[in-house]
Amino acid sequence: MEGMANAMLFQQPVRIAESTSNSTFPHLLKKNEALQQPRKQSLISHFDFNDVSPRAKVLYQILTGVPPHAIDAALADCPITPTPDVVEEVLKLLYGSPDAAVKLFRWAGLKRKHSSYAWSLMVDLLGKNQLFEPMWDAIRSMKKENVLSSATFVSVFGSYCMAGRCKEAIMTFDVMEKYGVEPDVVAMNSLMSAICREDKQVAVAVEFFERVKVKISPDADTFAILLEGWEKEGNAAEAKRTFGEMVIRVGWSPNYMSAYDAFLTTLVRGSQPDEALKFLSVMKKRDCLPGLKFFSNSLDILVKRSDATNALLLWSVMLESGLMPDLLMYNAIISLACKGNDTDTAFRFLDEMVYYGAFPDSWTYNMIFKCLVKNKKVRETGVEIWNYMIDNQILPLDESAHAFLIGLSKMDRLSELRRYIDDMLDRRIDISESTMTALKSAFYKDGRSSRDVYDNLMRRWKSIKKFGR
Repeated sequence: MEGMANAMLFQQPVRIAESTSNSTFPHLLKKNEALQQPRKQSLISHFDFNDVSPRAKVLYQILTGVPPHAIDAALADCPITPTPDVVEEVLKLLYGSPDAAVKLFRWAGLKRKHSSYAWSLMVDLLGKNQLFEPMWDAIRSMKKENVLSSATFVSVFGSYCMAGRCKEAIMTFDVMEKYGVEPDVVAMNSLMSAICREDKQVAVAVEFFERVKVKISPDADTFAILLEGWEKEGNAAEAKRTFGEMVIRVGWSPNYMSAYDAFLTTLVRGSQPDEALKFLSVMKKRDCLPGLKFFSNSLDILVKRSDATNALLLWSVMLESGLMPDLLMYNAIISLACKGNDTDTAFRFLDEMVYYGAFPDSWTYNMIFKCLVKNKKVRETGVEIWNYMIDNQILPLDESAHAFLIGLSKMDRLSELRRYIDDMLDRRIDISESTMTALKSAFYKDGRSSRDVYDNLMRRWKSIKKFGR
């Protein structure tokens, strides 16, 4: 009978990792209680039900709309033929209902042969729900069906690691050959990637790598995985060691950009920007520079540390390598210049950014205005910037308006201050109450006529706030 082999999932006890463990998995039908655990939220948590085929929709509604004990009877009465594509479609929707998925799989397998993809989905579904004993039942049946592949084991690696059971993921790798699948560099990298995704497990991945690299030659992806892991853990010393081995093993190539990004970012995060600059110099000579991601991340780090010296050095290397900084990066470097009250550098970046296709926004100008106010340079350049913002309709203007008006008030430029407030009110630019209150002292200390000017401005401001006119 064609479905007999498929049904073996429910007929064979399985022994996991026979070279590493003697424990057996009990018969799936004797462990039905494992499938009655509280249902988990589907891993496909958002899907458009309109995209589900009519036959798959009916099966899904049967499997999730009747009590668990009635599913088998409902499927027996179902007239739909469970073709491989329909079974695959429904399994993808049942990650949160493993008991229903198993019943669908058994029912469909008795009618026709499952596709290798359906088997792989079943293994992944059981593993993601931490039903590891039934998962190995499925793997044993896949071996008998001759549909096992490296992708099946990659799924198992991920499931074990997500459950915090990295050692069992490694044991699985060690028994791949017993199941007729040759472990290769792709499988090795997939296992290392799954391990490194978990917290504080990169050392486990390295220990595994040290053991198997004598049989399986690593590639650039191997080292990129480890370097990204060290980046996540912030271990600059181990990142240097791994990078050194990478250069010896696979050499240099512009294609290894993700590894370079991770390595250099680890150095910068580890308060070693000078080391990162040294490596950048070597990489530049070999035309193997990192990508924009590294420069963007590093710039954020250095801005938070107010490290203008290294930020400017990195910026120069980035431009020399032909990379185009974006608006966020320009705002970051301008903010750093403003932090150091370096208005000349801030304006230099403001002038050059448009040539790189990055056009300043209101946040850019807000930083510039605050820096000008702090350094009492509003009259010198602030008026020109404000007029440019008005002419080019750079919105929103509220925060810049506040900084601009406060700057004029601190310089006692009351006639200009009155003119600009009037103009802002005409343009319905939102001047905050705190701004109007802050301006009061500048007008009041200048005598009666200035007090009257302020009072008139305040009445007009209140009228606009209340009536919009």
